[in-house]
Amino acid sequence: MLGPLEFISYTEDVTSIFERHSVNHHMYADDKQIYVDTTLDKDDVNNACQRLHDCTADVSAWCASRRLQLNETKTELAWFGKPSRLEKLAAMNHTVTVGSSVIEPKDVVRDLGVMLDSGLSMKQHVAKTASTCFYQLRRLRQVRHLVGQELTTQLVHAFVLSRIDYGNSTLAGLPKSTIAPLQRVQNAAARLIMNLRIRDHVTPALRQLHWLPVHHRVNFKLCTMMHAIHTGQCPAYLSDTVQAVADNPTRAGLRSADTAAYRKPKCNTAIGQRAFSFAGPLAWNALPSALHDIADRRQFRKRLKTHYLSLN
Repeated sequence: MLGPLEFISYTEDVTSIFERHSVNHHMYADDKQIYVDTTLDKDDVNNACQRLHDCTADVSAWCASRRLQLNETKTELAWFGKPSRLEKLAAMNHTVTVGSSVIEPKDVVRDLGVMLDSGLSMKQHVAKTASTCFYQLRRLRQVRHLVGQELTTQLVHAFVLSRIDYGNSTLAGLPKSTIAPLQRVQNAAARLIMNLRIRDHVTPALRQLHWLPVHHRVNFKLCTMMHAIHTGQCPAYLSDTVQAVADNPTRAGLRSADTAAYRKPKCNTAIGQRAFSFAGPLAWNALPSALHDIADRRQFRKRLKTHYLSLN
């Protein structure tokens, strides 16, 4: 996987370059990610690196022809896979040349503010987010007695909870031990707002604030995205990752075809079950059928939060 590629400007014509080289891509503003999948065969690895090199060379030429510049210094390379597979990869030449720079693989890269490690454990992202949130809480604690509870709540939402929720769909399927630091952040934020001591029980405060635990916040985000897919209010790249049971021709005439459920792809690995194509339908299918029938987005989010609060 290679990304991001930084551009000074952007037009849609660049997508034809990615398609010509059979390279997958995602684009957001001036951030471009291109990626390929490969086996650990030496020839396949070399072929993948060559495809990425040729693609970036054509992109660089495309930029130069339009008086633009490909920012090589902000281009990062990462290989994702199981640790045992990455160890075998280390014995091969798996760098990619971009312009005059040889891009060495990194163990952790930042993708739109989310820290992705090569094993996709997300531990670095959780640790970084927790560290930043605790720093903000320490700053807010200094002014807590001056601003009062209401304003403190607004500041916590702006500087802490927004960071916990950002990109949290990437935390789907992780063990609770991995996301525990984020839960400790939320507990500390609740104690700050309610002016509790560190040894005071925090669960009543969380209920009074109507805050969902972190693992429910992850499922809340997944279900919100699934609702956008179900109501046709999402981009195609997202809706193409899942398939409704009713759209499966082999189930025509069956009772399951009359439901709003989505098909979970077959997956035997834990890391594969964390993909949105699996985790999204898993969270959506677990909801009561009454929630599936709500078309209004705001009403759905309200009822969905009530549902998860009832599970605590």
